[in-house]
Amino acid sequence: MKIKLALRLARVVLHLVQGLATCALVFPWASGALRERLIRRWSARLLGVCRVRLECVAGEDSLAHALIVANHISWLDIFVINAVHPCRFVAKAEIRAWPVVGWLVAQAGTVFIARGNRRDLRHIFKGLVDALAERRRVAFFPEGTTASQGMLLPFHANLFEAAIDAAVPVQPVALAYVDGNGAWHPSVDYTGETTFVDSIVRILGGEPVVARLACLAPIPAAGAHRRELAQAAHDAIAEALGQTRPRRSRESGTPY
Repeated sequence: MKIKLALRLARVVLHLVQGLATCALVFPWASGALRERLIRRWSARLLGVCRVRLECVAGEDSLAHALIVANHISWLDIFVINAVHPCRFVAKAEIRAWPVVGWLVAQAGTVFIARGNRRDLRHIFKGLVDALAERRRVAFFPEGTTASQGMLLPFHANLFEAAIDAAVPVQPVALAYVDGNGAWHPSVDYTGETTFVDSIVRILGGEPVVARLACLAPIPAAGAHRRELAQAAHDAIAEALGQTRPRRSRESGTPY
């Protein structure tokens, strides 16, 4: 078992090195369309190396121009979504410190928010509106942190304002990671004191993972309030995940 785990880790390292080379040598001159193709392909291969099979659950088509919001479970989330349709992500600043992966997601256009930094939030908000106005796809995790599978934390409403200002729809995305029996996969949760390295070792050493992604019905932003958008997105994802108990969205504080 230790030999198998070591081989899997070696494959992950090699794939990360390939990603570093692509970002350093190709991204500086690549067009936006080429970058998206490379990100999609690299993300899909990373999932394969980690023995994560992507399963797109029947639902709505993935919009090419929208503000994407999803529940947050693991560091895998970014790559699962990027394997379907690459986005410019907004993520907590701690991700930037992850070994290698933090640098890679930064090169893919991820914007990092420092926890509790309102000035940072205002600056990033303007960037999101500009990106959406340029018909780019932007994504963030409105819970602001990862939650254990089967849980859905309240959504921060602040960044939903970007969809209103840019006049683009909000598309909720529901993520779930299951085992061969369809139950929540025990190796994927990324909460508490779990480190990035701990998480990788646990995923590679456990049973294969099925990542289920459901693109849900877009929510029009025109004439809406950010709290209404946040609650509507929360309710849609909760329903897709089989949760029926409503939770109120959070207006105060930064999303990270």
